[in-house]
Amino acid sequence: MDKSNISKPSLRRLPVYLSYLKTLPASTRTISATAVAAALGLNEVQVRKDLSAASSGGGRPKMGYSVKELIADLEEFLGYRNTKDAILIGVGRLGGALLSFKGFGECGMRIAAAFDNDPMKIGRRIGDVQIHDIRELPDVCPKLGAHIGILTTSPEHAQALCDLMLKNGILAIWNFSTAHLEVPEPIIVHNENLAVSLAMISHDLEEMMDREGKQED
Repeated sequence: MDKSNISKPSLRRLPVYLSYLKTLPASTRTISATAVAAALGLNEVQVRKDLSAASSGGGRPKMGYSVKELIADLEEFLGYRNTKDAILIGVGRLGGALLSFKGFGECGMRIAAAFDNDPMKIGRRIGDVQIHDIRELPDVCPKLGAHIGILTTSPEHAQALCDLMLKNGILAIWNFSTAHLEVPEPIIVHNENLAVSLAMISHDLEEMMDREGKQED
């Protein structure tokens, strides 16, 4: 399956389809793109296009997709069956919450080690993850062979820690700090900016309330 032709918006929708399919009763053997679109409030044509790009089997006329096969195709396409190791830097409240989250395994990622500079945290474990001294990263990270780095530190230290990760084999960074990271090509940075998400949900809420207010008038 060629993954290079799928758009980023489509790629963001695929995990949504997968999560929905996994909530269906075990008795549901087949499902159509129309039914998926209706359940998720999405455009039917777009859903059909997304599923066709990710599923080698394709929907059968008048029958739709085999739910079991479609789940397997989506997991394969998204790489959920090939576990990727990651490291995490910054074991504050957010970092600790991510270490405690059990859902990463289902998405094909395992946090193999965490790093911090707080003596009270170093040496402890959260779940199965050991917290190391940040000074140990050059020794630990290459041994793990991890290529994903999760950054949950304060913005003033983010760039220096980003550079440290890149020097030790990290190729993709999931950035939860608010700092803009400068990285060379072809390093991947995905910014998870909670402030941006809050701004978007606030904007959408105001629009919804404005529409409701006009309807009442």
